Amino acid sequence: QVQLVESGGGSVQAGGSLRLSCAASGYTVGSYCMGWFRQAPGKEREGVARIYTGAGSTYYAESVKGRFTISQDNRKNTLYLQMNSLKPEDTAMYYCAASVVWYCSIGRSADFSYWGQGTQVTVSS
Repeated sequence: QVQLVESGGGSVQAGGSLRLSCAASGYTVGSYCMGWFRQAPGKEREGVARIYTGAGSTYYAESVKGRFTISQDNRKNTLYLQMNSLKPEDTAMYYCAASVVWYCSIGRSADFSYWGQGTQVTVSS
């Protein structure tokens, strides 16, 4: 049984940083594509970043490019999202997601087979 457990969320002021972690069990981080999504109250879920193995290729939504970094530690079987220069509009519940395909798109939720329960990020101005 696959489980993805996010942690690291919290409340920060604008300009601050947080690092989210997603610990996987029953799934090998680095085997396939993984990503981070977020959903703010009253808004649709949006893809934030994804990473797939091979070339360690990463992709970011325009809204977070240059501020967020997705990475993975295969030894710890954990996915990370380093978030710097946080803005109030980054406030949302953040979810990690795992696929069973080599390539995935954060524009297609259906690419991801497994989802965590989420961790809340709140950025105050």
